[in-house]
Amino acid sequence: MKISTKGRYALRFMIDLAKNGKDRYISLKDVSIRQDVSLKYLEQIASALGKAGLIQSVRGSQGGYRLARAPHDYTIGDILRPIEGDFACVACLESSPNACGRYETCPTVHFWEGLNKVITDYLDGTTLGDLLERGAEDGGFYVI
Repeated sequence: MKISTKGRYALRFMIDLAKNGKDRYISLKDVSIRQDVSLKYLEQIASALGKAGLIQSVRGSQGGYRLARAPHDYTIGDILRPIEGDFACVACLESSPNACGRYETCPTVHFWEGLNKVITDYLDGTTLGDLLERGAEDGGFYVI
């Protein structure tokens, strides 16, 4: 599993909204400037996150984007899944139940299932709020 540039930028976008938005809407243009990410790319990311219900948007001169809930209510997995899709580390774990014809006799499947669990637990055990706190402890913005 490798997190794409789009996934990394989505996480940066959400951190930016959490840091700068509070209870107001933030323009994509402002985020684009702060994060040095093209406006077009952020529009794609915002669309996916909006469809997933993670952010809210308002059109108009005072419009923009904001988080739909508090930073500690988002796991990193919640943010990355709409962008990256499934986090399965090998193809045979992409479906449940496992449809692989060798599942019952595969000597490595339990290893892959364990690795998949570690990844999923880490992504779902870390919140956007945790990243914000770590960034504050480090004296600045959390960079990914």
